Amino acid sequence: MIMRIRGTILATTLALLLASPASAGEPAGRGNHTDLVALFGEYQAWKAGIGTEHTPQAVAARLETLGALRARLNRIGVQGWPRHQKADWLVVRSRLDEAEFVHKITRPWARDPGFVLEPIQRLAFTTLPGDPAFAAKLRGVPTTLANARATLDDVAADHADLALRSLVQSDGVEDGYPYRADPPRGVIGWYKDLQGRAAKEAPALVPDIEKAIAALEDYRRWLASERPRMQGRAGVGTEALDWYLRHVLLMPYTSQDAATLSQRELDRLWGFYALERHRNRALPEIKLAASDAEYMARVEATDARVRRFLVEEDFISIPDMIPADWRKLIVPGTYSEPINVPFITRATPPNYWEQIQFRDPSPDHLHAVIPGHRFDLLISNANPNPIRAGVVDGARWQGWAVYLEEAALQAGFFDDQPRQRELIQLFGLWRAARALGDVWNQRNEKTAAEVSAYWLKVTPLLDADVARKYAHIRTLPGHGLEYTIGNVQMWNLLSERRQQLGDKFELKAFHDDFIRRGRIPMSLIRYEMTGNDSDLPWLFDDTPMPAVK
Repeated sequence: MIMRIRGTILATTLALLLASPASAGEPAGRGNHTDLVALFGEYQAWKAGIGTEHTPQAVAARLETLGALRARLNRIGVQGWPRHQKADWLVVRSRLDEAEFVHKITRPWARDPGFVLEPIQRLAFTTLPGDPAFAAKLRGVPTTLANARATLDDVAADHADLALRSLVQSDGVEDGYPYRADPPRGVIGWYKDLQGRAAKEAPALVPDIEKAIAALEDYRRWLASERPRMQGRAGVGTEALDWYLRHVLLMPYTSQDAATLSQRELDRLWGFYALERHRNRALPEIKLAASDAEYMARVEATDARVRRFLVEEDFISIPDMIPADWRKLIVPGTYSEPINVPFITRATPPNYWEQIQFRDPSPDHLHAVIPGHRFDLLISNANPNPIRAGVVDGARWQGWAVYLEEAALQAGFFDDQPRQRELIQLFGLWRAARALGDVWNQRNEKTAAEVSAYWLKVTPLLDADVARKYAHIRTLPGHGLEYTIGNVQMWNLLSERRQQLGDKFELKAFHDDFIRRGRIPMSLIRYEMTGNDSDLPWLFDDTPMPAVK
């Protein structure tokens, strides 16, 4: 009995230590973490079932559901909860805020003619003969395109131009597309490629493919005829962007703060690049790999070198779930190919990513393979907390990956590879430039073409295809700045923990602790790891979303 009492006292004391003081704005209702997990599961099911109908009635119904979920969330009181559970509550609220922002502000079904084209194009990548679900989606292409015309009533000029181009031209980048020595010309080209494959492998599908091609051609003609009237701006505006950064990305910055930090990073990395070029002026330049065999040999050597560095330098633990063969670091639905940048020979020079990767795979391997994206994804997906396993915050996801590039450099990975250090600077300054362009574009201060032209001026090796693709990128606002600003937050966290722990600080323990917390916003990881409650007032602030202008 005494032991049970002592155990209860110990558990209660530990819970109090883990909990943080209540802050203004924290809901004080009933409910527990189990209720929160259940609500998050309902949200995920709702999001997965949205479908392709975007009529005003359908959008209004979805907003009503969101409102009901939000009201239920606000009735789950978190006062007295441990830190990690309060963080979970804020994560769920940020997802609901993001969904509301999409339905009220970005409204891609009304503003972006390419919104409907992306899922249609990916259908054309299907390995034939496909399945009944594929055949049904194929037959639905003409109806989907016809419905899109009815909802596109506030089209942004930049989005219209990109959609017109992507229908009939290759973008020269094709992330995640099946390999073709001569890439098909846009969405219509991919359907003609599908038609040619089906004639040999699944003839019964040919009539439906032909109808899809006819519908795409008709959609292109309609867009071209309507283009003079499509004069909206692509960005959401300063007020909406600032709200999004604070309430969805949970960043402690305004868009102007993000622009200032990004300019500072761009200046810093350009300066480092200048010094590296000067220091290495007597050394030969790194040559591009001349063949797939040479390139793959470089990737193999890089992977072995990275893994050895992570272990020997006590940089981060490598869990048993991480395959020893980098080719097996594949996550279905996210990474379906063993390599991010395959070796491709084209009539045109290699694009920006290939210019870096074909010289040395290390920057991208650290960023996107191990201990970056693929490594991160496997660990995060295995998180026993369904909220942490089900969320991907962009600034956490990309900020960690960008941090790894310069962290490895500063920790000595490139000490015997001076020319490769230059590639790390190039990666970093390109992302800082992207962050600035993202802010300008979302605040409607520059068009996509103007942003692209700026990037080409300030980024060595950048090509027009990559610049255009990233200037027109149509994900939610903040995607371009997530890399650099997430990286800034990562360095801030490292600095704060080192100062907190003093000589007890261990880099591997820090990285292990960080990555096990999942892909939640950086501010929440900082709140958990440091025990610093200073951000709670603004984290729990519930200022309403700005009205649509």
